Formats: sequence, C-alpha cells, structure tokens
Amino acid sequence: MADYIKLYEEATDMNLVRNAAEFLEDGAIAILPTDSVYSLACDILNDRALEKMARLKGLKLREAEFSIVCDNLSLLSDYCKPLNNTVFKLLKRNLPGPFTFILEANSNIPKIFKKNRKTVGIRVPANSITRSVVAALGRPIIVTSIKDEDEIVEYMTDPELIAEKYDALVDVVVDGGFGHNEPSTVVDCTNGNIEIIRQGIGELLM
Repeated sequence: MADYIKLYEEATDMNLVRNAAEFLEDGAIAILPTDSVYSLACDILNDRALEKMARLKGLKLREAEFSIVCDNLSLLSDYCKPLNNTVFKLLKRNLPGPFTFILEANSNIPKIFKKNRKTVGIRVPANSITRSVVAALGRPIIVTSIKDEDEIVEYMTDPELIAEKYDALVDVVVDGGFGHNEPSTVVDCTNGNIEIIRQGIGELLM
C-alpha cells in the first residue's frame, strides 16, 4: 500500500517535502505532480528503481524515453553537452515551465539508461512541490507521464483516483491538487535547430 502525502504549492510543508525526498532516496517509485500531468518518478542514481519504473511502463530501461527533472538549470552540464547561447537563452526564458527540452546528451546518460542515447529530455517544471522535492533530494529525478487507458481522457488528473489505481504499484503518492490533462510541450534543440515536436500545455517564448 502506497504512502500518501498531501502538499500545497502555495504553502509547501518542508517536513513533508523531505519525507517525499527520503522515499526517493530509499529507492521508492513515487507519483508526483508537475505543471502538466502527474508523473511516475524515481531517483536518478537508483538503478533498481529505474528498472522497476520501466517495467511499470511495460518497457525495458534501454527502451524507455524517460526525462530528467532538475530543480534549476545549474545541473544541465552534468547530463548535457555544452549549450550554445541561443539554446541557453531559450531555456532561461521558458524555464521553469511546462516544457521538455531535447538536448544532446553527454557521457553520463548511457550509464543511467543502459543505452548509448545521444539525446535526453530535460524538465524544470513550474511546480514548487516537485522542484522542492528534487532540491531536498539533492539531485535530479527521472520521470515519465502517467497515462490513462481511456480513449477520450488521455491523462489522469485526480490524485485520489491516481493513488487508488497505483496503490499496489508505487511506494508513495504526492497529492499536489488536480493535475492537467495536457502534457508538456516537447522542444528539440539538437543539431542547432529549435523545433516543437509536440505542442502541449506550454507556449514557447522564442
């Protein structure tokens, strides 16, 4: 049975934030709110948790297109090749925000995903709960969106219903209020180009 933590963006309880971060540090699979849809999440350094999260998605880890969530831009150099000025300014204009930026991966990424990936999706969500949990953990987390089998409503938005559905599958659910039913906007910034490859909730400021 999953633990259930209720947090509020406007008045985040830091004791509960640290509690959520401790779950992740201990290898938990969590469900966290973002500024778009609710996501499965785990510690970037925990191989066993990464493998388990991939299995929850019906994938092998090397097949998974998971994203990295940072609490700010200062950690990008740990996972990405150096950014040119145009891309860096674009990220600064739009983050924190509901975007996934596809960037050129550095040599750390194959170690994480057990695959020689050349790109990586990076997120800095405009959600103080998740950014606070990441900051308390002291390193980024890996996330993947929770989808619903419903053909009309693609993403689950009610955290209580999410907790009910995933109760036996995850270790902790962080309730941050109702989520959105539209995913992040995905922006490809590789090969010197800036291209929106999925228009989601975020409107990109060029």
